[in-house]
Amino acid sequence: MRTLRPTTLKPVPTCQTALSKGLRRAVVLLMVVMSWAARGPLLASGAPAQISAPTHEGPQSPKQSSPEQGGTVLQEKPAVGYLLRVKLPIDGESYQRAKLFVRKALERARARNHRPILIFHFQLRPDQQEYGRGSEFGASSDLARFLTSKELSEARTVAYICQSLQGHAVLVALACDEIIMAPDAEIGAAGVDEQVIEPDMRSTYRLIAERRRSFPADVALALLDPAVELVEVKTDLGTEYVLSDRVEELRKQKRTILGQRVLIPAGQLGKFTAEEARRLRLISYLASDVRELARALEIPPESIEEDLALSENWVPIGVSLKGPIDSDKVRRVQRIIEDAIRDRQINLVVLEISSPGGSISQSMQLANFLGPGLRKEQVHTVAYVPEQARADAALVALACSQLVVHPDAILGGSGAVEPSQEDLQLLRQAVKNPEGPWAHRSWSLALAMVDSSVEVYEYRRRGQQQLFSLEEMEEMAKRDPTAAEWIKGQRVATRGGLKGQKAGEVGLADFVVRDFAELQKEFSLEKGVPWAEPGWAQHLIDLLARPEVAGLLLAIGFFALYFELHTPGVGLGGFIATVCFLLFFWSRFLGGTAGWLEVLLFLAGVVCLLLEIFVLPGFGIFGLGGGLLIIASLILASQTFVIPRNEYQMQQSMQSLMILVGAFLGVLVLAWVARKWLPRMPVVGRMFLPPPEPEEAEQIRQREILADYHDLLGAVGITTTPLVPSGKARFGNRLVDVTADGELIERGKKIVVTEVQGYRVLVRPLDEH
Repeated sequence: MRTLRPTTLKPVPTCQTALSKGLRRAVVLLMVVMSWAARGPLLASGAPAQISAPTHEGPQSPKQSSPEQGGTVLQEKPAVGYLLRVKLPIDGESYQRAKLFVRKALERARARNHRPILIFHFQLRPDQQEYGRGSEFGASSDLARFLTSKELSEARTVAYICQSLQGHAVLVALACDEIIMAPDAEIGAAGVDEQVIEPDMRSTYRLIAERRRSFPADVALALLDPAVELVEVKTDLGTEYVLSDRVEELRKQKRTILGQRVLIPAGQLGKFTAEEARRLRLISYLASDVRELARALEIPPESIEEDLALSENWVPIGVSLKGPIDSDKVRRVQRIIEDAIRDRQINLVVLEISSPGGSISQSMQLANFLGPGLRKEQVHTVAYVPEQARADAALVALACSQLVVHPDAILGGSGAVEPSQEDLQLLRQAVKNPEGPWAHRSWSLALAMVDSSVEVYEYRRRGQQQLFSLEEMEEMAKRDPTAAEWIKGQRVATRGGLKGQKAGEVGLADFVVRDFAELQKEFSLEKGVPWAEPGWAQHLIDLLARPEVAGLLLAIGFFALYFELHTPGVGLGGFIATVCFLLFFWSRFLGGTAGWLEVLLFLAGVVCLLLEIFVLPGFGIFGLGGGLLIIASLILASQTFVIPRNEYQMQQSMQSLMILVGAFLGVLVLAWVARKWLPRMPVVGRMFLPPPEPEEAEQIRQREILADYHDLLGAVGITTTPLVPSGKARFGNRLVDVTADGELIERGKKIVVTEVQGYRVLVRPLDEH
């Protein structure tokens, strides 16, 4: 601490009075120094500002109380950053947008019991060339006064300058509690757009600077007015920055001037580089990107929410990503979003994900498009997971700006495809990329969504909760000394996936909602979200892909085949069976679970069964092989793998088997109903071969036991029922069960017996023999 020089006192009547006055003066000087040490330069109206050497303590919100300041020690709320990109130059629209952002952010922070940090990220509009020039003084002044009003007393405001800032936008930065700049940025030249600096401009800059005390008032005026000269003066109480015409005031205050130099000469607008501003304690930290900004604010990068709903009206579009992820689905999603950006100028994409994963490389491609790709277009992305985003599908969800989940949804864990070691190594490199789509999240958590060998733990710090692996925490400790403040908790199991409720508790999910209506409410989407769907065909595919509908299609298809075999020719049953099987494979093919292999297996199985029935009678290798081929094709068409290798794949295999079992039971029920009731129906009964009555069936059985039909070999008769391929025929006065040897034979046709095998009589039409 600097030693104060003794002050010469005037003669006083008594020694006690003189001592009292001396003590009071010393106390006043001591309070000045202590006040600056706690809050920065003393900026009382009319008094010059002091700036001493910088300390190594981190920034502290002026709204917080501490025991040293005499405040009440309360349980600290977790801090959350709300980021607004302030488009330059500032105009009336910027002012209204910032007010809306502040009020919605404060309302959200109160509802969540958070301590809000409002971050104003200054960015150039695409059509502007000079950074910050052209900002309106009136709009900038209104915004600065709003930021220093009592309405923001519960928030901490931060100006983040990633490039050089000039014009009256500087006034808005001065209105924030603290300023953080990129290392190569500059701040200054606030009056660059003005020919004449009016008195109301000077008074406004002085007022804002004195309210916030981040920049001394005289420094703020030097940035605005080229007519003034800023001087650095070293006194017995420290270094002070004052206008040249106020140096004499320091002497009148009995300050000892140890030296002085011109910092900003008259005739030029003041500017400071980031390094100069940091050395002069005008700014608190340097940060190259949002991750370093979060570290400076002592919050995790995941705690910074960039939500356009807080600041502007949405132009949204909804896109669905359902089923296994493949190149076709990725191209479809990208094409829909690109067309919407070009044709409708959207600024919000709601991506509904219901997928078991499918391809790490394709998921990474889509993640890069949704992350860095759309951020360049100033498009906000929200991933909505109502059911599941397993395995690599979770990478797509985590690449979005925000994540919204159902409490029972599953993130990560085993999925449709077991990743290879090459895929995992490629993913490990990608998640660590500071410019990649997962840079705003914990890289180890993104990796753990796919790689079950990565273990993550709960870490807590100052009311915040995050998930890190031991490896990531070790890396953080090497580059950030404050990483030691994180307290390790229990391990979080991710092998089977992370529940949506848990994802919300650990801060991975931004919102946990019960339905899409709650999501619309959170994002102020009162008008709804228009969904970019291909049309009715996609809805039909989703419907047909449901397990219960798929089982019903198979049951109807197989029953229709059974019906066709009991009716003459290829009629209604064959048509219905063909439609059912086409719909089944079409939905599976477009859903990504079936390919040409499954279709060919099914057709081969059908051909084998037809050979067994019509060409090679008996139940032999073709019948058994054909049945197995059909079963294999239907199972493979319902999943993306052949042999299950994880828990999820086992569940999918069981579901595929249950579909087949359900279809088989359905066929049995329908066949029983058909045999019992269809022959008695007026129209269908004439097309359907009815079963014999019990008495007739017993007579047939007795005849077949004693039957010897070798005498019928070469006999000619007439069919009394359709032969499909079995039926009845009359030879004289004898009614015999016969089987067509080849094509189906209609009722009333003449036939001839070509072969007799025990009680089995094979016949052909007479005109063919």
